[in-house]
Amino acid sequence: MFSGIKEDIQAVFHRDPAARNTFEVLTNYPGLHAIWIHRVSHRLWQRNWRWLARSLSTFSRWLTGVEIHPGATFGRRVFIDHGMGVVIGETAQLGDDVTLYHGVTLGGTSWNAGKRHPTLENNVVIGAGAKVLGPITIGARAKIGSNSVVVKDAPADSTVVGIPGRIVTSADTRSSGENGEKRAHIAKKYGFDAYAVSEDNPDPVANAMGIMLDHMALMDSKVEEMCSAIQAMGGNVCTESLSSLSAKDFANTGIDPVAPASDDEAQDAFDPKI
Repeated sequence: MFSGIKEDIQAVFHRDPAARNTFEVLTNYPGLHAIWIHRVSHRLWQRNWRWLARSLSTFSRWLTGVEIHPGATFGRRVFIDHGMGVVIGETAQLGDDVTLYHGVTLGGTSWNAGKRHPTLENNVVIGAGAKVLGPITIGARAKIGSNSVVVKDAPADSTVVGIPGRIVTSADTRSSGENGEKRAHIAKKYGFDAYAVSEDNPDPVANAMGIMLDHMALMDSKVEEMCSAIQAMGGNVCTESLSSLSAKDFANTGIDPVAPASDDEAQDAFDPKI
């Protein structure tokens, strides 16, 4: 039992930079208190001391603001950050190292007996205010965005956002390797080096920008090949540079490129040529 308590405390230090020392964690983390009380109420539930288990669960809700049905199954090192407003249903199953933020609901969509609440596999993260409903499975290492409503299964390593929840990134769709490097290069050329380049960015608009940057990189490379081939045949093309961009061109667009150290760097940063 004490080894499990020690693991839970270490999990807080690993996932909450605000945690300063063990005494503070022991006395000021209601999400941790709710998990410990739940482990006791769950054992009572398994031994058919149902009324006592529910009463202890109700006391925990009054004390911590976290409502966990004693029938729910928890893995190791589950962390409920802040905790207030979290609701976890009877047949919910949480794997190891799951993280829940405040306002999360793991609820059911049916009044029928049996499995009716979600299963969260290892290392799942559920953002604040998210609702995960029904007997669905959220795969390992998946992330659910804040205030999302998820009613369908999510595969491992995916990111789900929106109402209803939709998968915006997954292990199969993330950019990597040479394609990711090309995107980063063209993004920097166009002044978007801090936007739409991250391979796990959950913003659909950012993902769309990333696809556009991929297309721009491909077009630039094709134009460069055409110019080289025509010049090799004696043609007189691509001899003049395209008009360059400057920080002033981005005024009132919501994009604020980082000011370069020199005028030469500014020219390079906004030069649309490859």
